[in-house]
Amino acid sequence: MSTKLIIIIAAVFLLIMGMMGAGFFVLWSKMSAVPHPVAAGQQNVAEELPDNTLGPLFSLRTFIVNLADKGGKRYLRITMDLELDSEEIKEQLENRLPQVRDNILMIIPSKTFENLNSAEGKIALRDELITRLNGLLLKAGIKNIYFTEFVIQ
Repeated sequence: MSTKLIIIIAAVFLLIMGMMGAGFFVLWSKMSAVPHPVAAGQQNVAEELPDNTLGPLFSLRTFIVNLADKGGKRYLRITMDLELDSEEIKEQLENRLPQVRDNILMIIPSKTFENLNSAEGKIALRDELITRLNGLLLKAGIKNIYFTEFVIQ
């Protein structure tokens, strides 16, 4: 074998290894950026409900919203259930569903990835949503919000 052929084979091998390394780096960085909301949500349920009794639940359809990050490249896919004080609150929510969805769609897009990436950020979002949505009702009847899906891309 000539030295030129050996050098070409070595260069091609190094190029392939470099591309594989770059691919693994990109994949690893994207996977490490995905939050793990399940553990945070389970921890909060135990803290807020010591007697483990749930009120009636009102499920909302999935929201997909852009986040306020520079360039607008990140979005949040979120699904949530509202825990209510009573069944009467469920009827009020059904009558005001467009307002409920509008309020949620006004709050979430103002958040950035850094605001929502931590457990504290998710708790702050939950508290803000509860306060705003209870303001729509005749009597504050939303006790808690459970995020059943929380994916940032």
